[in-house]
Amino acid sequence: MLERVTGPGDIQGLDAQELGELCSDIRRVLVDSVTETGGHLSSNLGVVELTVALHRVFDSSVDRIVWDVGHQSYVHKLLTGRASRFGSLRQYGGLSGFPDPEESIHDAFIAGHAGTGISAALGMAMARDRLGGSNDVVTVIGDGSLTTGMAYEALNHAGHQGTRLIILLNDNGMSISPTAGSLARRLHMFRTGSAYSRMKRDADGALSSLPLGKRLRWVLARLKSGFKSMVTPVMLFEELGVTYLGPVDGHDIASVERVLRRARTLRHPVVVHAITRKGKGYGPAERDPVAYHGLSPKRRDEGPGETFSDAFADSIRRLLSQDSRIVVITAAMLQGTGLSGVAAEFPGRVLDVGIAEQHAVTLAAGMAAGGLKPVVAIYSTFLQRAFDQIVHDVCLPSLPVVFAVDRSGVVGEDGKTHQGVFDLAYLGPMPNMKVLAPRDGQQLDIMMRIALDRSGPVAIRYPRALLPVVIEGAGVCNESADGAEVLREGSDLLIVAIGSMVMPSLEAAERLSFEGIDAAVIDAKSASPPDRDVICAEARKVGIVLTVEEHVRTGGFGSAVLAVLNDEGLHAIHVQHLALPDEFLVHGDRRHLLALHRLDAAGIAAECRDVLAGIYAGDAG
Repeated sequence: MLERVTGPGDIQGLDAQELGELCSDIRRVLVDSVTETGGHLSSNLGVVELTVALHRVFDSSVDRIVWDVGHQSYVHKLLTGRASRFGSLRQYGGLSGFPDPEESIHDAFIAGHAGTGISAALGMAMARDRLGGSNDVVTVIGDGSLTTGMAYEALNHAGHQGTRLIILLNDNGMSISPTAGSLARRLHMFRTGSAYSRMKRDADGALSSLPLGKRLRWVLARLKSGFKSMVTPVMLFEELGVTYLGPVDGHDIASVERVLRRARTLRHPVVVHAITRKGKGYGPAERDPVAYHGLSPKRRDEGPGETFSDAFADSIRRLLSQDSRIVVITAAMLQGTGLSGVAAEFPGRVLDVGIAEQHAVTLAAGMAAGGLKPVVAIYSTFLQRAFDQIVHDVCLPSLPVVFAVDRSGVVGEDGKTHQGVFDLAYLGPMPNMKVLAPRDGQQLDIMMRIALDRSGPVAIRYPRALLPVVIEGAGVCNESADGAEVLREGSDLLIVAIGSMVMPSLEAAERLSFEGIDAAVIDAKSASPPDRDVICAEARKVGIVLTVEEHVRTGGFGSAVLAVLNDEGLHAIHVQHLALPDEFLVHGDRRHLLALHRLDAAGIAAECRDVLAGIYAGDAG
C-alpha cells in the first residue's frame, strides 16, 4: 500500500482494510529502515494511525502541522512524498531526522527541541488571522513536552488569546524515558486506571434509572463532571481557556478522525487527547521503548567500546559513594547521559526533572546555595536553553555548580538541531565560569574531582564519541595553572588543541614528522580561561600557532588563545584557527563531518602543511 502513496491525497479514499494494510506497511518500513540507518523508532511506531488520521483530516500543503518534538515525524515524511528516499534518513545528503521546511512544503516548522510546538503553532495561527487566512493550524505534542515550562506559557497565552488552534496531545507516558512530573502522573492515572471508567459507567446507569426531577439530575451530572475534572487533565486545560476533547484511542484511525473533525469546527483553542503506545506493533520496541527510542546506525567498521558518557557515569558513581553532598540533575536524559544505572544505585540523588533545562539549572543553584554539590548533566544543544539561568542564577553569585556538558561538538546524524557546537561561545565569556574539556576518560574523572572541589561554577564539555586510548604517564589537570600540558615538543609549528581534538592533533604531528615537519602539541585542557603561561611560553619558542577545536570558529577556543597572545604583546606570532564553520551543520556520520572540515588527523596535518606553505610563500615573496 505504501508504494501507492506519493502524497497525502492518495490516502483519502482508502477503506478501513486498506488503511490497516497501509499502517502495517509503514511499520515494516520503519523497522527495516531505522534499524539500519539509526534514528527514533519506538516514538514513530506509536504515531502511525495518529499520523494517517491527521493527514486524512488536514491538507498539510495548506494547513500547518507542527511537530513537537520532530523526532516523531517519520510517518509524516513517508506520507508526504518522501518514502522513496526514506533509506537516506539521517545520512549525509539524505533526509533529515526532523521536520525541515527546506526539505518539504509539508514541514511547517523545524523542531528538534521539545516544548516549542504550541508557541510556534499559536504564532502561525495569529499570523493567519491577521492576514485573513482560513487554514487550520495543528501542533502534535507529546506528553513529555508538557514537562517544559514553555509549553505552559504557550497554553496560557493561547487560552487568553482565544485563537483557533488544535493541539493534538500524543500521550504515551514517555519522553525518552518515562515522563516525569505531577501532570504525567495525572495523565497516567487517566490512561491506565479502571476505577474512573467503572465510576463513570456506574454513575451513568444510576442517573438514567432514577426517577428524578430535572434539577436534581442536573446537579448530579455536575457532580459527576466535577469528579471527572479531579481525575483527568480536563481541569488544567479548561481553566486555561482551552477546550479539552478526549481521551481517544490514538491507534483507532476512525475515532481520531471523528474527534479531529469536531475540533476543527471550534473557533477557539482545543486540546485533543490521544492515548498511544510507544513502539506499537514491534515486539522489541513495545517491551523496551526506551532502548528503541533512539537507535544508532549500524557501523560494520566500528566495534563496541566505552564512550565519554560511560566514563562520566563511572566517575560520578565513584564520587557519589564518596561524598553524600553530591547530587546529579538531568532533564529527561537519564539514558543518554549514562545515568540510568547510577540512578538505580543512588535513589533520590540522581534526579530527572523532565524536559525542563531552565528549572534544572536554577534548582542546582538553589541546592548549591543550600550546601549541596550539584552536577547538572545535559546535552550541549539543550543546555543553551538555560542560558539566562546559567548567567543569572549560577555565575552571578558564583555558585559551585558543575555542568557535565554531554554531546559537545559534532553529534552526527541528528543534525542541525542537535550539533553541540556553540557551548564554548555561550559558556566561555561568563565571569566566574571555568570551562574544561578532557581528551580521554581518565582526564574526565580528574576534571570531575577538581570541579567538585571548586568554590565556583565549572563546565566540562565532552563529545558523543568512543574514548581514545589513554596517554600513559600524561600529567594531571593542575587547577592553579589551568592545567595545560605540552604533549610533544617541536620547532616548526605549535598545535594548541582542546578536548576531543588533542588525540587527532598528536596523530597529525606524528604523520608530519615523517615529512620532516616538527610540530609541537599542547593539550590546553581549559578553554576558559586558557593557560596563559604554558601557551605563551611555547608560542614564543615556535612563532607559529594553529589552534584546533570541535566548535564553531567565532567565539571559540581559538579566539580565546588569540586574545591571550595579544594581551601578552605577542603580535608577531602567526596564529591560525582550525574549527567548524560558523553555520548550522547538516546531518551525517560524525567521522565524515569531522573529516569534511579537516578535524581529523589527516585534515589537521593538511592544515599544518598549508599554514607553513603560506608562510614560506609569503617570506619568499
